[in-house]
Amino acid sequence: MVRGDFLSKRFILLSLSTVFLFSYGSKPAWAENSSSTEVSASNLGTSEFEWVPIPEPELPPLGDYSKFIPFEQLYPGQTPLQTHLVIRLSERRVYLYRNDRLQTSYPIAVGKAGWETPTGSFEVMQMQRDPIWEHPWTGEIVYPGPNNPLGARWIGFWTDGRDFIGFHGTPNEELVGQAVSHGCIRMRNQDILALYSQVDIGTPVTVEP
Repeated sequence: MVRGDFLSKRFILLSLSTVFLFSYGSKPAWAENSSSTEVSASNLGTSEFEWVPIPEPELPPLGDYSKFIPFEQLYPGQTPLQTHLVIRLSERRVYLYRNDRLQTSYPIAVGKAGWETPTGSFEVMQMQRDPIWEHPWTGEIVYPGPNNPLGARWIGFWTDGRDFIGFHGTPNEELVGQAVSHGCIRMRNQDILALYSQVDIGTPVTVEP
């Protein structure tokens, strides 16, 4: 432990040393070219070392994005790519559009009688690689592999809060093009891999009769 009276004496010695240095040391840099060693409000900043303040840049308020350049100005005549999927159940195909231009389409299997694929407007809400499948009645678990009923990818776009409907691969590719599923859109594994790489969460999905 360091005693308080020792600290007080040390502080006094340091203070005296500081006074001695400022009283008898060399003149500071700002006084080298001045006619007087005294500094006052009248001569401060009049030498060649005059300090000039640099103005701060004017920044937009936090959250104000009005000064950012819009996409349309950066790329005139172009619009951001917008992907949209359209399922036509009667044609057994899904069509992929970008900015309302057809890019490609794939054959699909759809829901069978009593388990029809619901029609309407939806959006992609789930995406999963190598999904695990659980049998809806027996609870049997099937892990990723060649016999998994969901194939290599899952893209969900509909739910009632308990069950889900979406695109997925299948080990029975010969059934693609038929109405054989429990509402889901089955695809060949090579096609579901291609589709998976072209959509994101939130991609619109329209299901037409």
